[in-house]
Amino acid sequence: MAEHPNLTRPSEVRALLTQLDFHPSRVLGQNFLIDRNILNILLDAAELRPDDAVVEVGPGLGVLTAALLERAAAVTAVEKDNRLAPYLRARFANEPRLTLIHSDVLDCDLPALFPRPGGKLVANLPYAIAARLLVELTALPHPPATIVVTIQREVADRLAAAPATDDYGLLSILMQRHYAVATVKHVAPSCFWPPPEVHSSIAKLVRRPAPLGGPADELALRELLRHAFSRRRKTMARSLRDLVADPLPALAQAGIAPTARAEELAPEAWPALLRALPPAATRGA
Repeated sequence: MAEHPNLTRPSEVRALLTQLDFHPSRVLGQNFLIDRNILNILLDAAELRPDDAVVEVGPGLGVLTAALLERAAAVTAVEKDNRLAPYLRARFANEPRLTLIHSDVLDCDLPALFPRPGGKLVANLPYAIAARLLVELTALPHPPATIVVTIQREVADRLAAAPATDDYGLLSILMQRHYAVATVKHVAPSCFWPPPEVHSSIAKLVRRPAPLGGPADELALRELLRHAFSRRRKTMARSLRDLVADPLPALAQAGIAPTARAEELAPEAWPALLRALPPAATRGA
């Protein structure tokens, strides 16, 4: 790739964007990583092996893509932008280990992106879709074994939040059930071009051998959580009365105090509660 500019230098990124007549889109969250140190931290956290299959979402100018190809067996990159996809296709034209998909990742066949166990997601995720995509991945037949992503710091805080804290909610529970979550590094806006208006973080998620609280109907669990957290100031006994006439037996079976509130319950408590409720209770919750 020596013929390509050093895209961890701001001046060379700006020069390439000028050459391409490309103006980054705020709507698409196009803030290109220009800090080599942050790139290396992201790569090191992914602990890539020569036989790894990696998915990248939002490859942009291909800085991370090129680095992934140096360390992994195969990379599938999903790029939505109609201008960047042709650039990436030309840049990596001689790289057979790269599969480039020109699409919005949320329109993709997600199970096909992770066709077997052990896949990894390593990406500077577009901020607008990060939370939704991460939740969707948990319901796949073969969810990624490791996820290392640069995301908005607010989302990273929610991923790692503990019960009874302000950031704790649906995203915390749905992800922590399936993954051990850690914040690897906070990233300043100056590490991107153009600099975003928010701070970022590198989050690392490692899949658990089994989900906290045991197996559950993921869609029903999401509905139960949405119901409870839309009434987060109510006790669970009061909140659940909208779903079942007498919630006390179900709460007792799940080991949850009637006076507890949704934000106080650990991730493993929710599948137990779901199993204790009548199946019809969470339909359309």
